[in-house]
Amino acid sequence: MKKPILLVLVVSMFLACGQKKEQQTSSETTSENALTTYYLIRHAEKDRSDPENQDPYLTEAGIARAKNWAGFFDSIPLDQIYSTGYHRTQQTASYTASEKGLQLEIYDPGDLYNQDFQLLTKGQRVLVVGHSNTTPELVNKIIKQDTYAPMSDDDNASLYVVRIKGEVAKVKVLQVN
Repeated sequence: MKKPILLVLVVSMFLACGQKKEQQTSSETTSENALTTYYLIRHAEKDRSDPENQDPYLTEAGIARAKNWAGFFDSIPLDQIYSTGYHRTQQTASYTASEKGLQLEIYDPGDLYNQDFQLLTKGQRVLVVGHSNTTPELVNKIIKQDTYAPMSDDDNASLYVVRIKGEVAKVKVLQVN
């Protein structure tokens, strides 16, 4: 009587392991084809009253624009929000992060689109707030082409939407006022 029960247990475990392996393979395939979406913007208008200040805060117009960005992203689901360590980028991102209940992650603009960042953001919807040079540079790294030049110093309204599925990356550039 013990042998049939043991046989049933062994067969059950074998079948369960086979199903787990099948599910794992299926989820790995899904992960490879996951849609990753990056929303890349430049910080809002910064205070230019002190040309020596390398880390200024936003102006009143910049705060209004940062709040406008939060309104724009209100109906867009986001999983993560990244900002450089500067006051102006963090202020720009903070309104959206607060509205979404997300923690603001700081990234190093000198180490754009590294392997860790790619793994952490795969299959996610991610807002990245940068600068006039780092924002298009990050887009270029993502799409593996040197397509986008640094933004004009008065351009605080451009939104780069980069969607990646598999090895295919598509970019749409919008103006959000």
